[in-house]
Parts: sequence; C-alpha cells; structure tokens
Amino acid sequence: MNIDNQTRILVTGATGYIGGRLVPALLDKGYLVRVLVRDPDRLEGRVWLPDVEVVKGDVLVPGTLLSALKGIRAAYYLIHSMASGDDFHQRDLQAAENFSTAAKSENVSQIIYLGGLGDYEADLSEHLKSRQDTGRVLASSGVPVTEFRAAVIVGSGSISFEMIRYLTERVPVMVCPRWVYTRTQPIAIEDVLTYLISALTTSNALNKIIEIGGQEVITYGEMMLGYAEVRGLKRILIPVPFLTPKLSAYWVHWVTPVSAEIAHALVEGLRNEALVTDQSAQDIFPDIIPTDYQMAVKTALEKLAASEVETRWTDALTSSLGVQAPVQLTTLEGVIMEVRRTEIQANRERVFQVLSGLGGERGWLYFDWAWQIRGVIDRLLGGVGLRRGRRDPNDIRVGEALDFWRVEEIDFGVKLRLRSEMITPGEAWLQYDLENTESEEVLLRQTAFFAPRGLPGFLYWYVLYPIHSLVFSGLIRKIKEKSEI
Repeated sequence: MNIDNQTRILVTGATGYIGGRLVPALLDKGYLVRVLVRDPDRLEGRVWLPDVEVVKGDVLVPGTLLSALKGIRAAYYLIHSMASGDDFHQRDLQAAENFSTAAKSENVSQIIYLGGLGDYEADLSEHLKSRQDTGRVLASSGVPVTEFRAAVIVGSGSISFEMIRYLTERVPVMVCPRWVYTRTQPIAIEDVLTYLISALTTSNALNKIIEIGGQEVITYGEMMLGYAEVRGLKRILIPVPFLTPKLSAYWVHWVTPVSAEIAHALVEGLRNEALVTDQSAQDIFPDIIPTDYQMAVKTALEKLAASEVETRWTDALTSSLGVQAPVQLTTLEGVIMEVRRTEIQANRERVFQVLSGLGGERGWLYFDWAWQIRGVIDRLLGGVGLRRGRRDPNDIRVGEALDFWRVEEIDFGVKLRLRSEMITPGEAWLQYDLENTESEEVLLRQTAFFAPRGLPGFLYWYVLYPIHSLVFSGLIRKIKEKSEI
C-alpha cells in the first residue's frame, strides 16, 4: 500500500491501554498522527502530546467524526466497552457503524481494528460477541478493514496481566474455578503493536481477519504458574469446578484491583477457549515471530520495576491565610466543603512533587491504616478499593486511577483535583490549590468537596466527619512536613 511517513493516521482510544502505546510507536516510525478523544484534558501529561493533532469527538455522535477523518489514509479503531447493562452491545455496534460510515464518506483507505479471539458459535460471552460483531459492522460500509483478534495481552498495566499478577502474588494456595483451566494463547503487547503498525504497509492484510497469539497454548492456571516461576514463587492450584462465575468474579474482585463489574465481564469471557485456529498471520507477516510467554512476563515485570508503565487499563480558590481560620466548613449550592490551609516554606514545584506522590505504594502519609480500612470496606461493597494503586510512583496524569480516586484536573504547580470512585451516597472530590505568598512561602489549600444524595448522603458526611476531620488535618500537616524536608 502507498502509506509513507507523510501519511496522517487517526488513532481512536488514545486514552486507553493499547491506543496510548500505539501513538508513540507510530510517531517513532515517522507517521503523522491525529487522535480522536472525547475529553482532550485526559491526554495531559503524555510526553507525545505536542507531537500529535488532537480532535475532540465521540463515536456515538456522528457529526463529530467527519472533521476527525478528513485527510486520513488509515484509521485505528481501538474502542470497546467493558460496561454492563442491556444496551452496551448496541452502543458498541452503533459506534462502529457511525465510524465506518464517516470513514467511507471521507475516503479512508483502511480501518485497523483489534478484536478478540474465540469461536463465535461456541457460546461466547456477550462482550466477546460484541467485539467480533463490531468488526463486522466496521466492514459493512465498504472501507477495507484489517481485523486482528487476540486473547490475553501480556504487558505491564494490561488488565489481563494485572489480574494474573495480583492473583499469583497475593494467593499462595489458589482455589481455582473452571475457567482457570481454559486454554488460551497469550501474546506480548510489543508483538500486538508490531502487528498493528505492520498492517499499514501490508496490502495482503486488507479485508482480512487475522488471528494473532504467542508461541504457547496454555491455560490460565499455567499462566499463573509461569508467572510464579519468573518471580521465584511457589504456588499451589486447587481445582474447585463448582465455583460459579458470579462467585468467581467476586473472588477476582477481592484479590485484584479489578472492580466487581469488570471482573464479571472478564470471567464470563474466560469460559471460552481463545486459540489461534487460522495460521494466516504467519503468511501475511512472515517477519513477525511472537515472543514466548515467560519472556513477555519478564519484560512486563522489568517495566514495572523501572516505573516505565506507559499506560494502564485503568489506562475530573487561593488566598492568603491572614486572619482566616485554618479550617472552614461551609455549604454552597448543596455541596459541602471542608477547606484547610497551611503555609509551607518551600517552592510550589516541591509541594506539587509531594502531592503528585500521594497514594500507591507510598500510602497517604497520615493514618494510612485508616485509608486501607476504607479501601477494604469499599471492596466489600463492590467498589474499586485501594488496590488499583497508581501507574507510576511519581508521575501523574489527568484521567488515570490513583487508588480509589480518579485524577480529574492538573495544573502543575497550581492545582490538583481528585474525584472519588468509592461507593458513597454522594459525589466527593479532594482538591489542592497552591499560591505564592508575600512572605515567599507557598499557601496550600486542601478542599474536600461532598455533594450528598438525599438524607443518606448528609448522614454519611456528618456521622463520619470527626474521622474525616482527623485524617484530613493530619494529611495536610504531613504534606507540609514532607515538603519542607
């Protein structure tokens, strides 16, 4: 195909796990890259952001797609819902139809899509069916589609690898439901990216469904034991075939950072074998030799150890202290605000560095055990808990998970806002604002926002306020101490 490095490529799903790694890989090859995102703020912090063109749009809103696809030669469709409910499948198909129709209108020459392995006739889960149906809808408009189908993707930060990693690290004797003995064909993230990029210049890949996998066919249990071998751990698997998918999903939810909702979708998909049955990938891409499983695990662990995780699956008020009280509790338009202030003898860069390092393995500086207990309670209620951790111990980006928070806004050296994803009777945020003072110190303001839902929300806030007050007062004090070291 006539695709060179002056060709503009569109990447959807750039805030996701695959898309976030594909973009810099395309840039390294010299391609001109445009990304389509619903919220451009979620790209803040990506080192490649200055090198790409960003277009705001939504695949469920057809009118936003034509400008994104104008002048595009090839487009990557890397969008897939992991939501639950009766309509997620229809939303996936509608999004694919909107995209393919707009691509046809703008004379796009190729759509490259990453779907899932599995026999459609073998009682696939709804999510796997949706992924394969999405590929068919993308091809329905007549634009040539290259559809890759993969099973478990092994890479630092991928949801499948993180599930295997946490199960193996945390549970020395594992009670194993039936899906642990399902066969699959895991593939390294580096190999997936190689296939995706090679499709741009391989004419034989047009209008093809290409199954890709690693060198071995193994069970999920063997994946856990293989991971344990690389880590030097001894693990025992005990089969318990009568454990239902629902109970199994709760087990995964409790042991790993995966929420109960996503765990259920994953477990449903794991009941099906996901194997390469068509060897056409070898004929179409003879130069690509997939990595073996243990090497893929070693590479992923090396990136984790070096804090070089590019994306995760999990890949949205200042004044001088004067005579103001150090803490104020007010209500504005139904939102309760607890504001604490302190002056810090350090520059704003240093204070923001401390703020950017909160959570994860370092913990929360003050009463970390209380944060841990709150995370356990959230997990018991089916929430995300603290086990999602953070992508990097020092770097922080808009849109990424930070324990049971979501980073909602960053203005480096000025503002950091976190939105709670805990199960609570209301919406909660934690915000930090920094400002220089006349005495050349930094004024740090810590604001806890809570928008209660009805009477349960108000009861939740005021019953727990004594504990929250103790924790938040200690937290801002420890931030001050750590910043002044």
